[in-house]
Amino acid sequence: MKVNHIMIKDFVTLKKDETIKECIDAMFEKHVGSVVITTAEREIEGIFTERDVIRVVSQGIPLDTPIEKVMTKNVYTVSEDAAFRDAKHIILDRKVRHLPVTDSDGKIVGLLSIRQLYEELFEM
Repeated sequence: MKVNHIMIKDFVTLKKDETIKECIDAMFEKHVGSVVITTAEREIEGIFTERDVIRVVSQGIPLDTPIEKVMTKNVYTVSEDAAFRDAKHIILDRKVRHLPVTDSDGKIVGLLSIRQLYEELFEM
């Protein structure tokens, strides 16, 4: 099975100058566990996840801080043409819960999420 058959196509992106608060609000409103930070050309610059929210709150970082200051950089990605087993290895080896999917130009086209895969597995 290929990654592009199981990826989420309705993912949330924001720009790096958005604030932590705007990012958390988007996560809450869309009921998602991550926001991918991209350029206008859909190139991935970072990701902000539920784990990052916990870190930010724990460290008392002001919510008006630009997301680029706290996002996870050097994001692991997988190609849309990759086999699911390849994505699974990245998820397990790197201990990530959200894995952006890219096209041949390196632009985001989808997202694999542990929550989504869990829901698919148990048809929830």
